[in-house]
Amino acid sequence: MGVNLGTGSEPDSASHQPISSGLDSRRIGTLALVFMIIAASAPLTVVAGGVPSNFAVTGLLGIPLSFIVLGVILILFAIGYAAMSRHVHNAGAFFAYIAKGLGKPVGMGAAITALVAYNSMQIGIAGMFGFVFSSFLDSLFGLQAAWWICALIAWVIVGLMGISRVDFSAKVLGIIVGTEFLIVIVFDVIGFAHSPEGITADGLLPDQLFAPGVGAALAFSIAAFMGFESGAIYNEEVKDPKRTAGRATIIAVSIIAVFYALSAWAMTVGEGASNVVRRSQEFGPDLMFVFLSEHTPVWFVDLSNLLFLTSLLAALVAFHNIVSRYFFALGRDRVLPTILATTSRRTGAPVAGSLAQSGLALIVIIIFAIVGSGSDDPLFPVVTLFTWLTNMGAFGLVLLMALTALAVVGFLRSHSSDYPLWTRVIAPGLSAIGLIVLFVAIVINFNVLIGLEGASVLSWLLPAIVLVPGIFGTIWALVLRSSRPQLYAGIGTGGSLG
Repeated sequence: MGVNLGTGSEPDSASHQPISSGLDSRRIGTLALVFMIIAASAPLTVVAGGVPSNFAVTGLLGIPLSFIVLGVILILFAIGYAAMSRHVHNAGAFFAYIAKGLGKPVGMGAAITALVAYNSMQIGIAGMFGFVFSSFLDSLFGLQAAWWICALIAWVIVGLMGISRVDFSAKVLGIIVGTEFLIVIVFDVIGFAHSPEGITADGLLPDQLFAPGVGAALAFSIAAFMGFESGAIYNEEVKDPKRTAGRATIIAVSIIAVFYALSAWAMTVGEGASNVVRRSQEFGPDLMFVFLSEHTPVWFVDLSNLLFLTSLLAALVAFHNIVSRYFFALGRDRVLPTILATTSRRTGAPVAGSLAQSGLALIVIIIFAIVGSGSDDPLFPVVTLFTWLTNMGAFGLVLLMALTALAVVGFLRSHSSDYPLWTRVIAPGLSAIGLIVLFVAIVINFNVLIGLEGASVLSWLLPAIVLVPGIFGTIWALVLRSSRPQLYAGIGTGGSLG
């Protein structure tokens, strides 16, 4: 396999120039990108796992409404994000946006935080995949396989897809997402048809959400949207860099918000408003499959469980692709080792970034496998690796989205003649306020999100693992500004066309 390899031997005077533009351009259309964005949010995983968990932990009926509230905030975010994506075509989207809108030091800190957060999301999902795959093999075939062996099977598949052409990943993810939607739609139809207490507005009423526990409910629900912002990450590989990413982001977040709200409402109606919380607390992530087993043939339940697995696999691939492109962007700008800017001549994939992400995932999976070897709890990879790391990721990504919304306002000030006040200031400003409030809610409820009843070391340690590297990144950028000004000048510029 040939590669396009940038070297680190150029003099510092050239450090503001991008190393490589080797990503495979003009391969992704709007529809393909919509599927890739939705794949990261893993629709079947959210409906089967996230929604009942939210009901169970918060005890609130208003979970369906939470998706609508968050959808409005994120659509407001996407309006300004889409406008800025017409000018910034960079595989390190948040990094580049924040650097251009709020300054390079903040952008550098955001880049490191994004790397930690996205890696946390990707590797955490591997823990859930390992558990679900192990249970699936046991229940259907009587095969006993450790969760970490199952996770490593996914690791191999994801690694191979990560170095393949991006349009190949898009096609595979499109098929998986399509089948996920079909399964959930069947569940929704049965839920509304069954409706033991009738079809009511329960779940959509404001007083059922805006009550004690609303912060935890919104914090749980925002995790369902993680990855929706990834459209701009592919802006160097889309067919129309000025329109595709922005259009796909708005379409994807609208679909996600409506679909999740509808499906959570269907769960409320299908179980009955008086029973859905109790049943969620009894069955947890198995609730959807228990419901289907009561109303559909066995083969359909088995198919649903299989597609739950592929849903997790699709999310692993989507987040892997995001991380590999962040590594590529940072290597190209020489803020990380330049070898990370290596791309494959055959596929155009960011092969070095892909291998770096795979390496990190392998190390973390091995560590948790060793630590968990003495545990008798089969849920160990779920309550530790999955719960801890995905909530770390959501914590960091909500902060980055809030900073990006502010960066959009800062950047579009110089384009006042191109966009109305609504696009430049009002929509991103309102989204920034909403995202900051949401970030505070996550901080306050972090112990609840990771399954703890009170404060503990993990309540501050896990968020610190995300934030502290970002702080060092900002300090590093400030050092570079005085010690290596030309390298500093190149931060966030790779691939930018405007």
